[in-house]
Amino acid sequence: MTSKWHYKSGELKRDGWQLISDQMSHTGLRVGVVTPSAPLSIAADNRERAIFVLAGSDITVTYGDQSVLLRGRSSVFEGTTDHLYVPINTPITISGDAQVAVGEAPAKNAKNASLMKREDVPVFIRGAGRETRQVHNFGMPDTLDADRLVVVEVIVPAGNWSGAPAHKHDVYVPGKESNLEEIYYFESAVARGEKPAGEVDPVGYFRGYASDSREYDVTTEVRSGDVVLVPHGWHGPVAAGPGYDLYFFNIMAGPDPVREWNVTDDPHHAWIRESWKTQSPDPRLPYSGNK
Repeated sequence: MTSKWHYKSGELKRDGWQLISDQMSHTGLRVGVVTPSAPLSIAADNRERAIFVLAGSDITVTYGDQSVLLRGRSSVFEGTTDHLYVPINTPITISGDAQVAVGEAPAKNAKNASLMKREDVPVFIRGAGRETRQVHNFGMPDTLDADRLVVVEVIVPAGNWSGAPAHKHDVYVPGKESNLEEIYYFESAVARGEKPAGEVDPVGYFRGYASDSREYDVTTEVRSGDVVLVPHGWHGPVAAGPGYDLYFFNIMAGPDPVREWNVTDDPHHAWIRESWKTQSPDPRLPYSGNK
């Protein structure tokens, strides 16, 4: 198990991919760019996968003897997109002209491949006030029939916080808490409507800390292309810097006998959920389509 938790853009580049994260036992991530002359391929193995466009034109994904078109989008801040789930033991080829993301998890049971169209992706506005964020629940236990994999996208508008209160999912307590590793992949951009002059540095922030004797301590800036690993421990909040919108793609999976997403709040900060009852959601959300 690695003891490095934050990887900056470019540090995990290999085998034709912008990044391959396979340091943890139960979760994995690939991000790559396909062009008309340079497709990407993944050999059949014991990993189930979720595939979608981060930014760019439509792509074609060939898996086994099947092919499907996944629609693109101009950026991760422009609403939902099509998502394809591919089961274990299936070779994959991705072609087109786009940046693509692939969430992965080792699995044992072969589920059916499935496509979720962007119009059908459940979109939730979570929290309130400065803790408002937008969640695309395309790969939760109640929306995707996978063996291990749990995947979501989150948009945090400039100056807002996600993952508050800090929480964990690192022990299995039936019906109360799941044991799930987690990977965060980040993108950051100048906030909607802003047109600053000169150079900019879109940035966000991530916090994680130990929940027991296992080592974990992360306080770091995050930028587009960065990856943060959460093998265990409390994590959150994640902050979008003032003037900069933040996006992250979460991949979760673990060894529990059931595929669930149950979390425990840090008791020092659990009261924050109650404060949302007297606040309104951020009117900037939802982000949906080009503006």
